Amino acid sequence: MLVLDVWFFAIAAPAVVFAGLSKGGFGSGASFASASVLALVIEPGLALGVILPLLMLVDAATLRPYWGEWDWRVCALMIAGGLPGVALGAMLFSRTDADVFRVLIGVISLGFVIWQVGRAQGWIRLAQAALPQWVGVVTGTVAGFTSFVSHAGGPPAAVYLLSLKPGKTEYQANTVLIFTAINIFKFVPYAFLGMFTVQTGMANLALAPFALFGAWLGVKAHHLVPERAFFLLTYVLLVLTGTKLIWDGLT
Repeated sequence: MLVLDVWFFAIAAPAVVFAGLSKGGFGSGASFASASVLALVIEPGLALGVILPLLMLVDAATLRPYWGEWDWRVCALMIAGGLPGVALGAMLFSRTDADVFRVLIGVISLGFVIWQVGRAQGWIRLAQAALPQWVGVVTGTVAGFTSFVSHAGGPPAAVYLLSLKPGKTEYQANTVLIFTAINIFKFVPYAFLGMFTVQTGMANLALAPFALFGAWLGVKAHHLVPERAFFLLTYVLLVLTGTKLIWDGLT
């Protein structure tokens, strides 16, 4: 049950601003931290249901600032892969209980941190040459799946996108367009799975200004702020929330 009390909004409002900031300016890689944080205080399915319409609102707000900066061919490949990934996520979700998803979201959270730290330290090396197009479809499928179960499509998408060595703004624009489409794909199965309720709708209305504020901050920060401090905070947050979710799911 979702209770819209002071405690919920004290947790949800900063998380939603953070999601908008990440999605609006930093490739959406860390935006799923908001779902991880919310899953600490409400059932994971409801957490995902609260966040999705807000992410879609951020998508709509950030399409215009990055309009035309994306690579249509690259985006089309990943969007084509994203649809079966979303379908796979929906099938798994309908057959799995909440504790499994607490553990899964926690593992994805910790995996994201390990992947990013590994890249920064040189332990994980991405392809020096652009990966072939079929890899774009496969990573799109993985991104669709992880996006469905935890709004965490950014890391798998980045594997292919970063191999193409785009500029910062092209990379950001590609993620905006790709996840706009994937989030639209997710909406109908989320509705059929009962992840939207009257309470989640009321929460969306109350949290919408925070999402838009975060998106505005993200677009501004994209051109002004280095990513290092932002992602350091993200990693700390994800380690804490991921560990707590795994503990809750297993115990």
